Amino acid sequence: VQLQASGGGLVQPGGSLRLSCAASGSIFSINAVGWYRQSPGKQRELVAGISRRGSTNYADSVQGRFTISRDNAKNTVYLQMNSLKPEDTAVYYCNADITVQIKPELGYEKNYWGQGTLVTVSS
Repeated sequence: VQLQASGGGLVQPGGSLRLSCAASGSIFSINAVGWYRQSPGKQRELVAGISRRGSTNYADSVQGRFTISRDNAKNTVYLQMNSLKPEDTAVYYCNADITVQIKPELGYEKNYWGQGTLVTVSS
């Protein structure tokens, strides 16, 4: 099983980016997913989370600007980031609880981190 984050890049203040977190491999389901970020000298922080059924939560610093969503058919979770600010600059990581398939009717849940994707907000 692999968890792949993508979509980062350089954007001007006020701009938008959409990050994707895609799971591949022998998977029954992706359950809770979180997007985290870490900037130099700071601890990794939770930016947004989404449950299997679609319940969401956001850090106060991104509330109203970022939207987390999921496409269960594609095993993918998205983070739409609007009105970006320089302080949003960080490496963004996705984290997911995945039910891994061992046999047709047997699986177990494991937590995975995707590799980071760099978001730079600068003029």
